[in-house]
Amino acid sequence: MGAPVKTAVKKVPFTIDGEPAEAKEGSFLLAALREAGVSVPTLCAHKELTPYGVCRLCVVEVEQKGRRKLVTSCNFPVRGELKVHTASDAVQKHRRLVAEMYLGRWPNVPVVKEVAKLCGATSSRFRSALTDENPKACILCGHCVRACKEFALEKVLHFAGRGIRRHLTMPFNAPDKTCIGCTSCAYICPTGAIEIVDELNRPADPKMIRDAGMKVSGEMSSLDRSQFRMRETGTANIVDVMDRYDLLPVHNYRFGSHPDTHKIGADILRKKYFTQGMSDGCWYGCSMACAKTIDGFKLKTGPYQGQPVCVDGPEYETCGAVSNMGCFDGDFVAEFNFYCDTYGVDTISVGTTIAFVMEAFETGVIAEKHTGGLKLRFGAGGAVLELLHQMARGKGFGVDVGQGIRWLKEKWVREYGADKKFLDDIGMEAKGLEFSEYISKESLAQQGGYGLAIKGPQHDEAWLIFMDQVNNAMPTFEAKAEALHYFPLWRTWFGLMGLCKLCWNDIVPADNYLEKEPSKVPGHVRNYFKFFEGMTGIPLDERKMLDQSARVYNLQRVMARMLGTAVEAHDAIPYRAMGPVTKEEYESRAERYDKQMQSLIGVDPTGKSTEEKMRITRAYREEQYRKVTQATYAKRGWTKNGVPKISRLKELGIDLPELVAIVKADQE
Repeated sequence: MGAPVKTAVKKVPFTIDGEPAEAKEGSFLLAALREAGVSVPTLCAHKELTPYGVCRLCVVEVEQKGRRKLVTSCNFPVRGELKVHTASDAVQKHRRLVAEMYLGRWPNVPVVKEVAKLCGATSSRFRSALTDENPKACILCGHCVRACKEFALEKVLHFAGRGIRRHLTMPFNAPDKTCIGCTSCAYICPTGAIEIVDELNRPADPKMIRDAGMKVSGEMSSLDRSQFRMRETGTANIVDVMDRYDLLPVHNYRFGSHPDTHKIGADILRKKYFTQGMSDGCWYGCSMACAKTIDGFKLKTGPYQGQPVCVDGPEYETCGAVSNMGCFDGDFVAEFNFYCDTYGVDTISVGTTIAFVMEAFETGVIAEKHTGGLKLRFGAGGAVLELLHQMARGKGFGVDVGQGIRWLKEKWVREYGADKKFLDDIGMEAKGLEFSEYISKESLAQQGGYGLAIKGPQHDEAWLIFMDQVNNAMPTFEAKAEALHYFPLWRTWFGLMGLCKLCWNDIVPADNYLEKEPSKVPGHVRNYFKFFEGMTGIPLDERKMLDQSARVYNLQRVMARMLGTAVEAHDAIPYRAMGPVTKEEYESRAERYDKQMQSLIGVDPTGKSTEEKMRITRAYREEQYRKVTQATYAKRGWTKNGVPKISRLKELGIDLPELVAIVKADQE
């Protein structure tokens, strides 16, 4: 996942007490007033929660077409031709009366006393048998109810009763059976009515952890619906986005989009397939809730044919694997997802491998005599499922396909006389691992993210497509090398700490998106440093974090070198990850490639054959990849052949004799 593309925000002009102002279209008046520096009292409003409008203290008077009325500013949308009066007689009288009523009910609660003073009320006529002298009394503001629903997605807390009988409660009065212990309610309570009585993990500074955690949860709650909709559709939210930006793998990565993508897109999955709207099944209390499920799906093939089952997913990668095979059908996505999970195989590797097999079948590298009669053309969903079942049973052609792309290439060259160069170009694997489901042809940084990943071409180490290709946030080799140094270490750190990276990666606060260092989203990085410090008591900054990860990362690279890999030759990627392999590929995007030949390579494509233009494009792109590889090696402190320098091991304090002995012969 990556940052959303910035779009222009429409501003709506209006007036505040006679002064001109403007606000984002669709925003609420309270936020606009505060942004303009106007103080507005409130007890129920919170910047990270849905507007509630129950405390009635934030009222202002609005005038439209000559008609004036009192409205609660927290949930009143900004509209054109709007005149706002924040201190009229009607406004002040209303606020003072409501504040006096609060003061009569809860006279000793600090937030009530403070807001009453702002409204001009220092005493109350409304003391009664309901008056609660407790300074930590519940004032029915609804913060905890909304936090439970919007942060943790649990709906454990709610109000019961009406009028003077209104009170906070939990379902069936059974907190031990419903509450997940996320502490969101206690954190957000403005009076202290809800308290945390035990810290089971004994963190060094629990408040520091909660402060950072609630900031992330609040951003997720308020921004997800307008950015990635992870709560609605999980990672499948980007199927249509990838298609739109020509990044969705289609027909073994030949193309980046397809007219039928909508058939497996986020909207069809959400409306027709996803059934569970409850909180996330991955981790209780997670504010992202990205895991989705299809209940009662009736299988059409395999050992469970005809049975209704629960499908765990699908996620984007499964949809990408399916589009890669050309099988644009929602039912196929669900069935493929279920059986891959049931058989214990990875949807990414299976989809990428079968897509490679399909292209080999369509280009005549293999035929039905090799596949056991299976017609493995793109879009052949039935044949794919039969092949998957064969893989699970250890029968037929499935035995070969289950070995993966590298094994298949070697066999077909050795036994069938296949063109090795062509298979190497279209076989989307590196280091023996199949590529994950993104088109990297137009993103040099993502090519490096795949090729330079120690484990192989999966995007866990670095997902740079949007920042590089769409937002152009890394225009130079140096910027790309910095990202290819930073991100693998940052993402490695998440794994070392047992943290999920998605909450950091998929919500981008509007106020720090595309800052000076856009790819790092500094505010979010600091949040996670606070998690570490709050748990351990050890302050952490970027330098310390990078060194923590670099020790592990460089150790992994040294171990790979010990096993006979981890030099520049092993960081190579198939050419299809860089550019068009076939004439059809080039001509499908001819305008783009011709324009790049003119502007980037400095060669006029006019009059040249497609084959000649492909050769020129290939030479340029392969050289670009070599340059970014070398720049990244230098940034990581490795030799020109991609081996950690002894001096780098020494800087990290891991220059153990055993490790030095492994890399000694590779030093420059």
